[in-house]
Amino acid sequence: MTAEIQENNDLSQVLISLLKGVLYRDENSLLWSSLLDLQAYIRDYIRVIGLKLEIYEDEGFAFLRSVPQDENEPGLPSLIVKRQLSYPVSLLLALLRRRLAEHDASTSESRLILDKKEIIDMVKTFLPEGTNEAKIMDQIETHINKTIELGFIRRLKSGDGKYEIRRILKAFIDAQWLSEFEKKLGEYINSKFEPGNPMEEE
Repeated sequence: MTAEIQENNDLSQVLISLLKGVLYRDENSLLWSSLLDLQAYIRDYIRVIGLKLEIYEDEGFAFLRSVPQDENEPGLPSLIVKRQLSYPVSLLLALLRRRLAEHDASTSESRLILDKKEIIDMVKTFLPEGTNEAKIMDQIETHINKTIELGFIRRLKSGDGKYEIRRILKAFIDAQWLSEFEKKLGEYINSKFEPGNPMEEE
């Protein structure tokens, strides 16, 4: 196989992987290496379809994001669908993001692993008192499954109810967003009124 054919093959594999979702360094180191080597070609290729490449080299992940378009100018149809998240799912993601920040500040270990009980205990604090315990468990389980579907957490294969909080969460919930959400959360707790959810996920 010539060098040019190999490069084209590597480029195709990286593009296909990115179009399917997030590319993680720890899951495929060879593909990650190709991504870094070919990123200039990748950026040129995806620009024509309205996408841009986001690489978080220190964190070890990369993904595609839609290029912001001028509302006054006709643009391309978006390949990446924005999804409005429910308040409980946004709450769960905000709590996990805060826990990830605490984890990074206290240890050099990159992976944050939590068991289901830890996640449930985090969320229960913000639920109305007197709610049926079994119902709470079912609801939180549903929210956890949604975050798995979105790619923010991963159920470990060990089967012992443990989850890895994916570091891509840092790319979608920054410090400013977290601060604004916690302010709204404080207003919600004080007024007992559930606010609208400002978060949109790509």
